[in-house]
Amino acid sequence: MPEIIAYTDGACSGNPGPGGWGVLLQAKDGETIVKERELCGGEAGTTNNRMELLAAITALETLERASTVTVVTDSAYVKNGVTGWIHGWKRNGWKTAAKKPVKNADLWQRLDTAQARHDVTWKWVKGHAGHPENERADELARAGMKPFKPQKAGS
Repeated sequence: MPEIIAYTDGACSGNPGPGGWGVLLQAKDGETIVKERELCGGEAGTTNNRMELLAAITALETLERASTVTVVTDSAYVKNGVTGWIHGWKRNGWKTAAKKPVKNADLWQRLDTAQARHDVTWKWVKGHAGHPENERADELARAGMKPFKPQKAGS
C-alpha cells in the first residue's frame, strides 16, 4: 500500500482578510511518487489560522478510504493543537483552560472527525525555508486566495 503524504499550507492577505489554503497530496511507493494531486481554495474574509486548518481538513477529507497519512504543516498552531491541545478542549466541552470558547472550534471539530478515519502522523516543517513540497503548498494557498483579493487598479 502506498504511503500518503499531505503537504498543507494556509495564507492570508491581512489577518483577517482574503485567504487561501493549499494541499499537495502524494502517494509514494518508497521514494517513487506514484500519484500526486493538488488542491486549493479560499475565502474572502478569514484568518491565516483558519486557512491552515482548512488545508489539513481538506487533505484528510479528500482521501476516499481510511489511510495511513503523514500531514506535513508549517503551522505550529495546527500541529500543537491537533496533537496536544485538542484533548483538553474536548474534555472541557470545547473551552480553553481559562474557560473561554476555543477559537475556530468549528474547524477543530471538523479536523478531529476527519483525522479519526485515518492513522495520521503530524510533522512540522519550518515555512519559507526551501522545503520544495511546503513551498508548493504555499503557492497553492496563494492561488486559492487570488480570487478573493481585490485587484489593484491597472492590473
